[in-house]
Amino acid sequence: MITQDIINALTQYTQNMNAPLQFVLQKGEHSKRAELLDFLNKFATASDLISVKEAERPELRSPISFTLLVNNEPTGVIFSGIPSGHEFNSLVLAVLHATGTEIKLDKTIQDMVKRVTQPLNFTVYVSLSCHNCPDVVQALNQFALLNPLITTEMIDGGLFPKLIEENNIQGVPSVYLDGEIFANGKIDTAQLVEKLMAVAPETKKVDPLAAQLPVQDVTVLGGGPAGVSAAIYAARKGLKVTVIADRFGGQVKDTMGIENLISVSSTTGPELTGAMMTHLNDYEVTLKEHLRVEKIEQGDIKSLTLSSGEVIKSKSIIVATGAKWRELGVPGEKENIGNGVAYCPHCDGPFYKGKDVAVIGGGNSGVEAALDLAGIVKSVTVYEFAPDLKADQVLIDQATKRDNISIVKNAATKQIIATDGKVSAIEFEDRATGEIKQQALEGIFVQIGLVPNSQILKDVVELTPWGEVVINEKGETSAPGIFACGDVTTVPYKQIIIAMGEGSKASLAAFDYLLKLD
Repeated sequence: MITQDIINALTQYTQNMNAPLQFVLQKGEHSKRAELLDFLNKFATASDLISVKEAERPELRSPISFTLLVNNEPTGVIFSGIPSGHEFNSLVLAVLHATGTEIKLDKTIQDMVKRVTQPLNFTVYVSLSCHNCPDVVQALNQFALLNPLITTEMIDGGLFPKLIEENNIQGVPSVYLDGEIFANGKIDTAQLVEKLMAVAPETKKVDPLAAQLPVQDVTVLGGGPAGVSAAIYAARKGLKVTVIADRFGGQVKDTMGIENLISVSSTTGPELTGAMMTHLNDYEVTLKEHLRVEKIEQGDIKSLTLSSGEVIKSKSIIVATGAKWRELGVPGEKENIGNGVAYCPHCDGPFYKGKDVAVIGGGNSGVEAALDLAGIVKSVTVYEFAPDLKADQVLIDQATKRDNISIVKNAATKQIIATDGKVSAIEFEDRATGEIKQQALEGIFVQIGLVPNSQILKDVVELTPWGEVVINEKGETSAPGIFACGDVTTVPYKQIIIAMGEGSKASLAAFDYLLKLD
């Protein structure tokens, strides 16, 4: 599992370790234990400061559980399973952060975590194929490393089926705090921070003046392609720029295959997100990640109040907050998120191996999801509201070739039915006849498009009835000094390359606006 090339890379990463680290593996018997022990031993060859020990540890649940000790002191970080696949980076970062590498969480968030005064014991169930899970695991690991009262354990659900069944888990990541559900489904660090503030009130609200920035020329809301493009263009003009992003990369980070970004024949969302961060770091841009804007006050100098309590003053604002998955809005949907209702086939598909599932939505996202799931599940039924699928013909052709993909058109979802806490059927209306029908199944993946993330802009700028920010050809909104770009706006064709172009255009328009202010 760990090749010599990986060991060579680890050797480079671990050169700056400033303390000895020990992997302590629980004693006992397990069919996967020898594989895990070999994995840890190979990892340890990367540095003389890393060692492996087998011992009885009361905090470890299984012979395939191990913890990290630094200078023989517990770090609060535990892995149950073999952290390979997407979780390999979680292990690498835990090792580096525990031994001196700077934790890159915003300083305000770090201070909040350090103020926790009560023991908090987190458990996060993951799938090694889930590309959203590492963000959650890594955030909780950092919480534990920042505060000795916090512990966190990653559990590979594939190796602990009994725990998955006992906790009725059908989606990942699924986070528990002291045995009670804390968060599940598609969650990010910003949401974890907000939930942490709810359970540990002592973390709340930093002094707004404690780390106040000077007045910014441009403040960009959002860290996706539009926001990053806007920030880079503004920084290249020599402006003081801050980016506020609850999740750097936005929706792009969840896109696995990207083949229409001109000049880049093929890439993935995580790769593109990493490239955007690298490019942004070439410039003096302040990044406030994992935080949200809660209030915007207009004026020649605008005020933005963040979820941390900080206040940022700015001469102009560029809104690039993107969009989020659209929900069905039918009975049984919200109640069963994580128990049969999901929005990410890449993350949650493995939990439905050999089962009958549905995909709601016949656009590109829906048909792509059906194709992804077809290799895992027993059957996939695609439900499309319209008389015809909206996906590209090449995708439709691929779907019709699959024996285990069925397509139902003219279908309006009425409700999601659950039995004993798990999804058991979908009820829909045949729009051609008006007949109400049911189909038994065990999972429903919702893929019906996106909703603009514009809630904070209500009563600030003009919005369409669908929540899109109304802009002109320069990205100007109805409010002076506030610009917008990307999927949150009225610009048609929500594409990465279009968002990047719109971001640069909005930034140039903001620069023109600032010149006139002077």
